[in-house]
Amino acid sequence: MKRHALTTRIWHWISAVLVVILFMSGLTISNAHPWLYWGEAGFMPQEAWLAVPRFPDWMTIPGYYSLAVARDWHNLAVWPFALMLLFIWVAMLANRHFKRDIATTAEEWQPRNIRRDIAAHLRLDFDHGAGKYNFFQKLAYGLVFGLFLPMMIFTGIAISPGLGPTFGWLIDLLGGRQSARGLHFIFAFALFGFFVVHVVMVMLAGPARQVSDMITGGKGKDGEADAP
Repeated sequence: MKRHALTTRIWHWISAVLVVILFMSGLTISNAHPWLYWGEAGFMPQEAWLAVPRFPDWMTIPGYYSLAVARDWHNLAVWPFALMLLFIWVAMLANRHFKRDIATTAEEWQPRNIRRDIAAHLRLDFDHGAGKYNFFQKLAYGLVFGLFLPMMIFTGIAISPGLGPTFGWLIDLLGGRQSARGLHFIFAFALFGFFVVHVVMVMLAGPARQVSDMITGGKGKDGEADAP
């Protein structure tokens, strides 16, 4: 039996490419007006709550400043990204991957168990526990699937020039179009932070096996529920 289901592997690699395109093209869009505001309106830098640094061309798509081209890349990637998020949620609920492997239990939130998890991580022991993932892995994946990725979609809709007028209720719910833009930036960098930690953890846990398992599916460990 496989450690990672085929649906998980398909989603992982396609979404990784799409997120990179979205993030790098988003940096170009940020360069067009690198100030963030709260509320409905905002244009003057002195009214901003954050001045975002200008990102160098090697970090952006395209590799030069062009707001129009960056928006084209962003729009090209965002629709398959949203469809892939819907796809993985349907798959996780259908094969019970979310309930079995990602959802945390009340027992895992006990302070003694959290302290034990912290101690295990400090020993670079990432395979502790009976299930596929330990508590902090479940917490991280739960935040990504349940909060970070959906909020990227919702805030993106709210700030989209083409979709925003149709979703006025969503803009109001997020506190205004500029607030939605600020939240979009926050969640984008929260995802970037997760990506950095994820790569570091893969390197510490053994990159050859981790990458191979995400390509081939790998083999479930003893005491772990096998992926369908």
